[in-house]
Amino acid sequence: MSSKEEEILKVLSEDLLQLEDIHACMVVRKNLEGIFPMTEEFKQEIIEIWDVLKNTMDEFFEIISHYSKYGLDKIYFELGKYDVIFFILPGSDTALVAIVPALANRGLLEVELENARRKIIQILAIE
Repeated sequence: MSSKEEEILKVLSEDLLQLEDIHACMVVRKNLEGIFPMTEEFKQEIIEIWDVLKNTMDEFFEIISHYSKYGLDKIYFELGKYDVIFFILPGSDTALVAIVPALANRGLLEVELENARRKIIQILAIE
């Protein structure tokens, strides 16, 4: 694992997974290729929907790959009792993804996710 991957993993584990309402988070592209903490660090209740979640996320990554060049910044979808939030990294088909309870305070979480996205952009040196 490269030092950049380790730094991103630290942002995910220490900045985001420590928040009560973030059940899982990762920096990935289609087929869940990318960086994510060990699934043991995720809240266990999302494991039951993991397969459906993965397939649904792949479909959203198709949208991201087509529209990120036009400035697509965020995508949200609800899956049962969860919201899945994609914060897209500029000019890429990759996103910071968080799975949160549908009733969570989205405004507060968006601030935390945006701060994490900015740190990840700095780590990756994306313009």
